[in-house]
Amino acid sequence: MKHLVLVISALFFLLVGIAQRPAQGPMSDKTYTPEELGYKLFWQDEFNGNQLDTTKWKVRGIGARAIAYVSKEAVKVEDGCVKLYALQKGDSLLGSAIGTQGLFMSRYGYYECRAQVQKSPGGVWAAFWIQSAKISQGEDPAVFGAEIDIMECFRKLGTDIVSHNVHWAYGPHQQSTHGMQSYLKGVGEGFHTFGLEWFPDKYVFYVDGYRFYEVTTGISNIDEYMILSMEYPGNKEEISQSIFPDVFVVDYVKFYQKINGQ
Repeated sequence: MKHLVLVISALFFLLVGIAQRPAQGPMSDKTYTPEELGYKLFWQDEFNGNQLDTTKWKVRGIGARAIAYVSKEAVKVEDGCVKLYALQKGDSLLGSAIGTQGLFMSRYGYYECRAQVQKSPGGVWAAFWIQSAKISQGEDPAVFGAEIDIMECFRKLGTDIVSHNVHWAYGPHQQSTHGMQSYLKGVGEGFHTFGLEWFPDKYVFYVDGYRFYEVTTGISNIDEYMILSMEYPGNKEEISQSIFPDVFVVDYVKFYQKINGQ
């Protein structure tokens, strides 16, 4: 019986450790722009024209991913936006992702996209994130980098909630800050901005200019690349509430650096 109690206790604390954090509102009523924070625009894509600018982006990871297949067919540029689709074609599920790996790498600064998240109440989800090319090569995020999830929208958590996360040390000892949920009325409808301020010693997450979280663990100190994607879960049962076609619409992506160069 004592052994059983110890096992149950261990499972309880494991579940608590991996759970999403409770949703919270912004840290204050004040909103910020990158310019007000001392930044100047360094890189941007406003997705004008009718095709992806291949000097800035590549369709990322064409092939099997989770239960779907990442395909160029699911990426479209039109109406001044890039549209990342989740598509169902017969028995096939198509996902989409674009990234700046090998084209634009950066560290420290303010990263922002203006976007409209997916409609599905469950299953597929939109994501704007930063990735290190070295993340699986070692466990120190300062040296090998991190995955910084600027925004993920799991609508099963609530229609007015988006999530943020940091992962590092890909492999058997992977670590995470665990899901940080931001509540902002109306964020699931229309266009909103999602931002990250990255310093040598912390990350700050923003939604519509409101500051929601400051994080001082898992800090990467190396150059990384940006990714926009429409993600799928690991099993087909989880997409029972997904709507096809669904789409993550991104109006722009911008990267700012400090005016003083720091």
